[in-house]
Amino acid sequence: MTTRRAQGVLATAAYGTLLVLVAYTVPMTTLAPTAAALHAGPTAQTWVLTGALVGLSALLLTAGSIADDRGRKQVFAAGALLLALSSAAAAAAPATGFFLAARVVQGAASAAVLAPSLGLIGEAYPGGPARVRALGVWGAAVGLGIAVGPVYAALAERWLGWRAVYWGIALLAASLLALATTVLEESRSAARRRVDTPGVLTLGTGTAALIAGLAEGRYGWTEPVVLALLAAGVVLLAAFAAVEARCADPMLDLRLFREPGFVAATGGALFTGLAVVGLMSCLPAALQRVLGVSALAAGGVLTIWSGLSVVAALQARRLAGRIGATTQLTVALLVCGVGELALVGLRPGDSWLRLAPGLAVAGVGSGVLNAALGRLAVTSVPADRAAMGSGANNTARYLGSSLGVAVTVTLMGLGRAATPRAAADGADHAVLAATVLCVLGAAGALALRAVQRRRAGGTGQSDSSHSSR
Repeated sequence: MTTRRAQGVLATAAYGTLLVLVAYTVPMTTLAPTAAALHAGPTAQTWVLTGALVGLSALLLTAGSIADDRGRKQVFAAGALLLALSSAAAAAAPATGFFLAARVVQGAASAAVLAPSLGLIGEAYPGGPARVRALGVWGAAVGLGIAVGPVYAALAERWLGWRAVYWGIALLAASLLALATTVLEESRSAARRRVDTPGVLTLGTGTAALIAGLAEGRYGWTEPVVLALLAAGVVLLAAFAAVEARCADPMLDLRLFREPGFVAATGGALFTGLAVVGLMSCLPAALQRVLGVSALAAGGVLTIWSGLSVVAALQARRLAGRIGATTQLTVALLVCGVGELALVGLRPGDSWLRLAPGLAVAGVGSGVLNAALGRLAVTSVPADRAAMGSGANNTARYLGSSLGVAVTVTLMGLGRAATPRAAADGADHAVLAATVLCVLGAAGALALRAVQRRRAGGTGQSDSSHSSR
């Protein structure tokens, strides 16, 4: 593939990733006007935030497996088309139920865009420093999408109304479809596999039930419907593991979990969702409650974190020749924990500048983390299963995000009325929990790095080899 063609593939995949994150984050700053216009109650408001996660998490691994076997360009383009249609449906929604259904479909469409993206990049950049730089750009797109989404949504809602937010995403998705059809070349694995229908059904329904239970649980963890959804999710995911262990052509080869690199990629993504994305997704709402700032201002404060994550992801390539991807993962999670710990102590009347140092440190850690996870997702699986590796990595990230948001909302008390001081105390509890999770994730990554070094005969070659692959 020529350099110009590879750059076009990278730009398209990064644009798609950015757009998916924009679509995911827009409710952070538009929840109140959207809920008011649709007459959505507290439970429905939770689903405005969570609906896209259901579609994303349920279909990411499935979309990645299908992309490897049927064609990465085909799945990516189908996702862009469905994202345009579902966003238009959300913009035109006449009632709450219709809007929530459109958000779930938006998530499914986002899965079809996101899952093949790393596979497309891996195909365009087979290895070496060029691949490291390309995956750094992909990691920067993740941070940029989180930075742009809340601010774009707040501005569009203020000037044109909340429906304009989703019309804008529909138009951007249409432009992504045009890029995909003209720039991307079809790629797939050499050995075509049969569709793992039992795996698709058990994973999709199990993940959806688990996330639905987490969403509903924010307003009462002992409710029968919550317990039933959580139990169904656990049982169905256990059934998925049993199915994959016996399937001749599994959607997820469970033997990969014997490889420290794959476990590091998947576990790192899970803890990123739990400890970083979960907290930062709720930070704008907490700032509005504690400091009384506007939605636009809260989104602007969040860009300190997300903006620096973009810069750090782009510069992470400079670490590739010195520090292996698993080591970067360990250090980055610790840096995120240090930054988050600095957010403790915010009180009503404080300036938002009080948060700037902690957000800056956490942003740098998040950027390195995104770049390292992108590299591990591609390099920890066989080359012909790159989209599956991307799907597994992102499934873990968004499952973690769902659980992280649920824990953060519960600790912050966002589901109930609270005084600014009580909201500040709740925010402290959530920040401390996220910090502990960062440390636990780093400890797990460090243990996996030790396993890699032992397997490589104590030379560290296994970990550092990811830098050049």
